[in-house]
Amino acid sequence: MTLPALFANLRLPVIAAPMFIVSTPDLVVAQVRSGIVGSFPALNARPVRQLDEWLSQIAEQTTGCSAPFAVNLIVHKSNNRLEQDLAILERHKVPLVITSLGASPEVNAAVHGWGGLVLHDVINDRFARKAVEKGADGLIAVAAGAGGHAGPQSPFALMQEIRAWFEGLLVLSGAIACGRSILAAQAMGADLAYIGTPFIATDEAHAAAGYKQAIVDGSAADIVYSSLFTGVHGNYLRASIVAAGLDPDDLAEGDKSQMDFGSGGNTAAKAWKDIWGSGQGIGAISSLVPVATRVSEFEAQYHAAGRELRERIGMI
Repeated sequence: MTLPALFANLRLPVIAAPMFIVSTPDLVVAQVRSGIVGSFPALNARPVRQLDEWLSQIAEQTTGCSAPFAVNLIVHKSNNRLEQDLAILERHKVPLVITSLGASPEVNAAVHGWGGLVLHDVINDRFARKAVEKGADGLIAVAAGAGGHAGPQSPFALMQEIRAWFEGLLVLSGAIACGRSILAAQAMGADLAYIGTPFIATDEAHAAAGYKQAIVDGSAADIVYSSLFTGVHGNYLRASIVAAGLDPDDLAEGDKSQMDFGSGGNTAAKAWKDIWGSGQGIGAISSLVPVATRVSEFEAQYHAAGRELRERIGMI
């Protein structure tokens, strides 16, 4: 498909995923200035009035940039700030809204009312169809291996099923941590790649030093998939679970009826403050660098992979 004008001048086909606690204005501004979409969860701004301040700051510091920014809204009954946050987003005419954990026709209509676009997180084809029926402009296919809340399906399976009927804007999430994987996402039918974990290991990320170093030092084998902490399955760093006094190999199932995304979870050890989210792609991350350097690395890898792919196709 032809990308909406909002994405026409991106340096790379990348949306930086909104990460609870980690994504703050410093990170978002650095991402946008580097030529990719930057984003943050509205719930990171606490108290509510800080959201207004953050949006003003981000807009001011990214004036003239070719990439837009996005705000993530948790559309779940436990988020008692939803209406307030939505009203603030409307005042600022936020260009891109990412909705998670509940597709809402009312939210979609509100965003469309001020001229914004809505992308909705989905983990399977059934949820994808519901999101489109309820008015989402595009989908974020959250496949196995994605950091934080993630689905269980292979990106191949998920993308194939959605692309069989959906021709609209489609973004892929799941262990994308290098430029080669960005190109692979496009080869599978994605318009954009959705990348979170590599940006934890950056200077601008609002994360503890130990968290950042664990991303640099870790590999896919260090990731644990569990529903204990929020009631929804997600991927977390094994070391943080151990540090919280829990056995990562013997975690109970979470209680969906107790889901509370406003407080950080259902256990004494809170996701994402104590239990650190991470995608399976961390084996590709070997250094702590500024956002600008990380994006430049992705760009060089992306173009090198493209040249290599063209050579391989030419040999067929």
